[in-house]
Amino acid sequence: MLCDKALQGICILLSYLTVQKYLLFIMLLSALRCIAEPMIYSWPATMLDDPRGHYPIALLHLALEKSGSHYLPVPSKRDQAQWRTLRQLESGNDMDVVWTFASAEREENLLPVRIPIDRGLLGWRLLLIRQQDRAQFAGISTAEQLQPLRAVQGHDWPDLPILQHNQFNVTPSTYYHGMFAMLQLGRVDYFPRSLSEIQSELQTKAGDSLAIADNLALYYPAPLYYFVNPNRPQLAQAIEQGLRLAMHDGSMQQLFLQHFADAIAQAELTERRVIRLNNPFLHPDTPLQDNSLWFNPELGY
Repeated sequence: MLCDKALQGICILLSYLTVQKYLLFIMLLSALRCIAEPMIYSWPATMLDDPRGHYPIALLHLALEKSGSHYLPVPSKRDQAQWRTLRQLESGNDMDVVWTFASAEREENLLPVRIPIDRGLLGWRLLLIRQQDRAQFAGISTAEQLQPLRAVQGHDWPDLPILQHNQFNVTPSTYYHGMFAMLQLGRVDYFPRSLSEIQSELQTKAGDSLAIADNLALYYPAPLYYFVNPNRPQLAQAIEQGLRLAMHDGSMQQLFLQHFADAIAQAELTERRVIRLNNPFLHPDTPLQDNSLWFNPELGY
């Protein structure tokens, strides 16, 4: 009975509305419906239990909150390799947003939000080596000295072609955990790892046989972007708007330092010899000239 009376009331109201007011009324109802029903987006479920995903997930939530958009995050249903996740994102199947190392190919096939979410920390690399080789690496200060030694990288990682382009001797591997074993067994000489990852990996995977090379680091521009399903441009716009607002009000810096300040301090980049490499695989629209987006070792942010 209440529904019938409500319907009668709406009909009476509509009878008094002009066409313009009617359209306005419909738009208002649509807006109220959007508020009541959040737009769902999905991201990789593999990151739920991976410490490397904690910061991107927290920053994504922060950005969408700052944007004022009403999105509801839902982890994807599948736990799978990154290449398959990216393929799902491109096809729009069970995936709306991922975060990964940017490359020209990925930016052509997906919808990038061109703000490096980790301020390029991914490109600051320390070298995981065997304890017994610390003296050997202590004498290295140039790319020419490092190039003949054998590194290891994932066969489908964007780092692999970057190192190869810079004339480094790199062995590809398909198995992440196996790369640490390859180093321990002496099949390779070093494993370049991001400064944001290497400390935790040294503690959990390396044991006492491995160490971080003293006074040496590699650097190449390596933006870590959010990539969005090409069919969801509104989601990409909301993420970018929220990120810029979070940068402006300092909340992104606060979150960044909360997650990475200890790793940055332990890396002591200002005390290291930095070998800078060229990354020719970046998209032409990479914002390399915007210093506000990139990590500065001198400032610690």
